[in-house]
Amino acid sequence: MKFVVSSTELLSHLQAISRVISNKSTLPILDNFLFDLKDNKLVLTASDLEVTMVTSLEIDNSDGEGIIALPSRILLETLKKFPEQPLNFDINMESFGVNIVTEKGKFSIVGQNGADFPELPQLDADKSSTLQIGIDLLEVGINKTLFATADDELRPVMNGILVELSPDNMTFVASDSHKLVRYRRLDAKTEFSASFILPKKPAGLLKNVLPKESGEVAIEFDDKNAFFTLPNYKLVCRLVEGNYPSYNAVIPQDNPYKVIIDRSEFHNTLGRVSIFSNQASNLVKLKMTSGEMVVSAQDIDFSISAHERLSCQYEGDEMEIGFKSGFLADILDNLNSTDVILELSDPSRAGILLPFENGENEEELMLLMPMMINV
Repeated sequence: MKFVVSSTELLSHLQAISRVISNKSTLPILDNFLFDLKDNKLVLTASDLEVTMVTSLEIDNSDGEGIIALPSRILLETLKKFPEQPLNFDINMESFGVNIVTEKGKFSIVGQNGADFPELPQLDADKSSTLQIGIDLLEVGINKTLFATADDELRPVMNGILVELSPDNMTFVASDSHKLVRYRRLDAKTEFSASFILPKKPAGLLKNVLPKESGEVAIEFDDKNAFFTLPNYKLVCRLVEGNYPSYNAVIPQDNPYKVIIDRSEFHNTLGRVSIFSNQASNLVKLKMTSGEMVVSAQDIDFSISAHERLSCQYEGDEMEIGFKSGFLADILDNLNSTDVILELSDPSRAGILLPFENGENEEELMLLMPMMINV
C-alpha cells in the first residue's frame, strides 16, 4: 500500500484527534492511530475505548488499500519536525513495516494489524434519536458550561454537560455543586423530548475542533453512546449513565435584591482584592449599599487585607454576602455582557448572575453558592 500526503495537513489532522489517546491505555494498540486507505481517501482514527475520534483526508496519489495501526507518539514527534513537503508512505501489509520517504531521507517504523483496532459502537435503532443543529450553537453551548463541570468520582453524572432537547428549546447544564450554569437556546428545537449527559473529555475535544468547522453537526444518540458528525470530523463517545439532579429545584425563584454592575470593572476589582484573601478559603465579601458595592478580603494569618469600592445600581437594604473568589471570577469570565445582574435573596442562599442583555434566542443563568462570611 502506498500513498503521498502533505506533511502539515497530516499533522494537523493527527493533532486534532491525538487528544483522545490516553496515557494509561489498557490495550497497547490504542497507543496508535488507525490509518484506513480506500478509494483515495485516508481515514484516521484515535480511540481510548470511551471516546473515538475520526477524520479523513483526500489523497491524490495512492496505490492499493488497507488498514494499519501506526505508533502515535513517534509519528507526531516526527511530523512536527518536517517543513511542508510531500511524504511518501510505503507500507508492507504483510510485515506492517512502513517507510516514510522524503526528498532528503527515509524514516522506517513498524505498525500493527489494523484489524485489532476496536470497532465503533453501534446505536440501538429502537432507542436512538437524531437531530441537526448549527455548529456555532453547539460550540457556544459547550463553551458556556464546560468550566462548571465537576470532578466527582462518587457522582459521575456531575462530570459532564446535561443536554436537554424539547419542542421549546435546547438546554445545556453543568454544575459542580458550588456553581451551576444553565444555557438555553430558543432557536434549537426538536419534535421529541430527550436528554443525555456528555462527558467532560469528549466535550473538551469538541470544543477544540468546532471552531475549525462550519455548517451543521448531526447528533445521533441512544442511552449509551452519542455520535457527533461534522464536515471533517466524527466523534463517538460513551455517555454518562444515570439521572442528572433536578437542577431547577436549586435555583432561587424569589430574589428581591438586584445589583447591576459593570462586568469588567467587577472582574478586575475581584482579581486585585482576592490576592489578599485567605489561601484556604479564597473568601471575598461583597457589601451592597445604595449605589455602591464594596469588595473586600483579608487573611488574618498574614495580617493583610484589601477593599475596593465600585459604583453599581442597587436600591435596598444593606446586605453582605461571601463567595469563593475563584468561582466568582470563572462565572464573570464566561458572561459576555457589558453589565451583569447579581440577584440575591439572603446571605445564606445562592446568588444568581445574569447578563444584563441576553443575545437573541438565548437565555443564560449562572448560580453560585455563598460562603459563610466568618470562615
